[in-house]
Amino acid sequence: MARFLAFLAGALVAFGAHASELGDDGLHKADWMRDTFKDLSEDLAEANEEGKRLMLIFEQRGCIYCTKMHQDVFPDPAVTAVLEDKYFVVQLNLHGSTEVTDFDGETLEERHMARKWGILFTPTLLFLPQEVAKGQTAPQAAVAQMPGAFGKGTTLDMLTWVAQEGYLNSKEDFQRYHARMIQERNNGSFD
Repeated sequence: MARFLAFLAGALVAFGAHASELGDDGLHKADWMRDTFKDLSEDLAEANEEGKRLMLIFEQRGCIYCTKMHQDVFPDPAVTAVLEDKYFVVQLNLHGSTEVTDFDGETLEERHMARKWGILFTPTLLFLPQEVAKGQTAPQAAVAQMPGAFGKGTTLDMLTWVAQEGYLNSKEDFQRYHARMIQERNNGSFD
């Protein structure tokens, strides 16, 4: 029995080390997330100054898929490294009341911005380019969108594909890139 209790205590400590904490708003908080004024033009400028890509992530309280991502996917060392090194991540609450200023200048509460943008699922990740044309909204400017929870490989491949500007390659869209990465991982040639 003592061994089982020691094992259980160790497992709980290990699980707690990888799981992100919940904030007062009920959303998961990770060290790689940025607390900003949610003016997307300012966030994009700051991301560019740091040489990173702006990524918006919509989540909501009680979202089991958000929990899956924060417990099983985002803590993966390879995924965490890409998020920390390549991305400026701003979290938005699907039902939140914090004001967000879109690239087109319109300011709405998070929940109303989610409706304007047609965000239906959490988590939803929006990946923005380094430059947004005047008058565009975030989803109009986005180079990729990832609605829902995905596994480590798919998430890592999407993060890498966007960071490497794979969306500019007309011969290898994300699905082809992802298939190639799966094959390389299965062949053991993936670092």
